[in-house]
Amino acid sequence: MNADLSMQMLAMSSAKTQSSVEIAVFKKMHDLQTATLETLMETALSAPPPGQGLKIDKLA
Repeated sequence: MNADLSMQMLAMSSAKTQSSVEIAVFKKMHDLQTATLETLMETALSAPPPGQGLKIDKLA
């Protein structure tokens, strides 16, 4: 009986740890994706450098 109870406690503890790790990894992935999107949006929405876009290159 005690062995069964201790095994259940051990299983619950390891399941809790695994869930905590999964949540932490998910949050970190979300933060990294958000940072990447913010970086891309800053680049996409920023004005072109001075002098760029003044002439049309018809040979390109």
